[in-house]
Amino acid sequence: MASSGRAAPPFVHLAAHPVRWRLLTALADSDRRVRELVTLVGESQNLVSYHLRLLRDGGLVTATRSSFDGRDSYYRLDLDRCARALSDTGTALHPGLRTEPAPPPPLTTTRSGVPSVLFLCTGNSARSPIAEALLRHRGGGRVEVASAGSRPKSALHPNAVRVLRDEYGIDVGDRRPRHLNTLLEQRFDHVITLCDKVREVCPEFPHPTRRAHWSTPDPAAAGGSDRTSRPAFGRTAGDIDTRIRYLLPVLTTRQEVQP
Repeated sequence: MASSGRAAPPFVHLAAHPVRWRLLTALADSDRRVRELVTLVGESQNLVSYHLRLLRDGGLVTATRSSFDGRDSYYRLDLDRCARALSDTGTALHPGLRTEPAPPPPLTTTRSGVPSVLFLCTGNSARSPIAEALLRHRGGGRVEVASAGSRPKSALHPNAVRVLRDEYGIDVGDRRPRHLNTLLEQRFDHVITLCDKVREVCPEFPHPTRRAHWSTPDPAAAGGSDRTSRPAFGRTAGDIDTRIRYLLPVLTTRQEVQP
């Protein structure tokens, strides 16, 4: 049979390499720094950096400068881009293999009841309450969710309240920030830090839990006034909402949580 002569889609070349595949899987559940990826994949830093550059050039991975240590960066898997690349790869093989997003199955947990998630950032005034509100909204009562901060502010940022109300129809006007220490005795299946600073000071919870990090810049730092920072809050909420959509299927797994 004669070959069609068509080249394999770029995703196949990028993901098929064993080191790059391990990097992609390591970034699938959490943003990570190079030194963390070096440990996880068991390769030299030069080799890991080389393959990360190829993944970045291919658009599957992005990097953001750490707000805790500006000399460091967090690498992140672009889940939307990967989803499109996977769909395009299937279509390139056969038109009938185009994949469409499926609704998440019913949420389950390894313990009795529904899965529980805790979001953390420093002030608990923007990123973590946005994540809390969006997961509660999209979870439709099938997930317990909370948020807190290591140095909570006195009130939610006005733009966090506005963005959730105007763009998602969610009212958090009566919500007040709280300290993470008030939740240390509660059980959570997942603890997700959204702030590079709080990731460094996040205490160990006494109960087994899955830890993940979403490196999300503080939208309040984007401008000197509420008016100038408003677009940054919209972008942050949109980014977090994308992550929430991909988190929901993760909450359906029945894997044992790790301490």
